[in-house]
Amino acid sequence: MNKKSIKFDYTTTTAKTFEEAVQSIQDEIAKAGFRVLYIHDVYATLAEKGFKIEPMKIIEFCNAKSAFTVLEEDVKIGLCLPCKILVYAKNGRNFISGMRPTILRQFFPNAELGALPEEIDGQIENIINNSK
Repeated sequence: MNKKSIKFDYTTTTAKTFEEAVQSIQDEIAKAGFRVLYIHDVYATLAEKGFKIEPMKIIEFCNAKSAFTVLEEDVKIGLCLPCKILVYAKNGRNFISGMRPTILRQFFPNAELGALPEEIDGQIENIINNSK
């Protein structure tokens, strides 16, 4: 059986500073009709425990209607919610990365999700592209 493999993430670099990229992602999330739920400052959390990494924040966001739709189909999709975009620095460069919702089909092959994963995938890609 030859199944087409779907790429897990969409990642790009940005010329913006780290904090400018984080703010830009938040602004674009709102423009796309999503709501930022929480921002995890991974750098700060690990630094509190004595671990040193380059700056990293995970921005969690959601669209209630879309979340309701996928949860009605399979409650275990909640393991992949909310959507997340990662902003991180590595070797002097800043990156923006998002998980592609189209990957849900590989994790939940029996869920009838229609075109929703592709729609949200396009929205996340636009959020990232408009933020860089």
